[in-house]
Amino acid sequence: MRVLGVDPGLTRCGVGVVEGVAGRPLTMLGVGVVRTPADADLGHRLVAVEQGLEQWLDEHRPEFVAVERVFSQHNVRTVMGTAQASAVAILCASRRGIPVALHTPSEVKAAVTGSGRADKAQVGAMVTRLLRLDAPPKPADAADALALAICHIWRAPAQNRLQQAVAAHAARAPRTPPTTPRAPAAPHASKGRTA
Repeated sequence: MRVLGVDPGLTRCGVGVVEGVAGRPLTMLGVGVVRTPADADLGHRLVAVEQGLEQWLDEHRPEFVAVERVFSQHNVRTVMGTAQASAVAILCASRRGIPVALHTPSEVKAAVTGSGRADKAQVGAMVTRLLRLDAPPKPADAADALALAICHIWRAPAQNRLQQAVAAHAARAPRTPPTTPRAPAAPHASKGRTA
């Protein structure tokens, strides 16, 4: 399985490609950052992120794209930029028919380090160890992108089995036709005596 991990951001969008299967050593195929100038127009920045991601998709041909799920922060401006970059990543992958998975930051940290509260240094150290690298990828956005790819490779088999089980259960469940409520019966005229 080849996965492109995307740590979305407008100024620095981390990207990393990892190949392998759960339970076996993984291989890093590429890591980097798509950068845009902070003083550029928003539209131009989004186009730059798109062009950068398209180059990574062209070069590495991933089977899956794993994107960090945007979560609420106190800084709304940062959340908006992250959400916009995330949408660009989802769009680029979907346009090519590549499945996209969203993983929360705590899910990624837990998968890679064993703790959903790990800090960036711990994530970088574990990514370095898991991929047998000489040093942690810099900046941290790049290491986070690799962590997303690793998380997806490790979790996808379990998620696929769960989805298949749910689908199989739904197929076996008896289907009952929807019932339509009956209209109340019209009152009958009484044939009794009148007063």
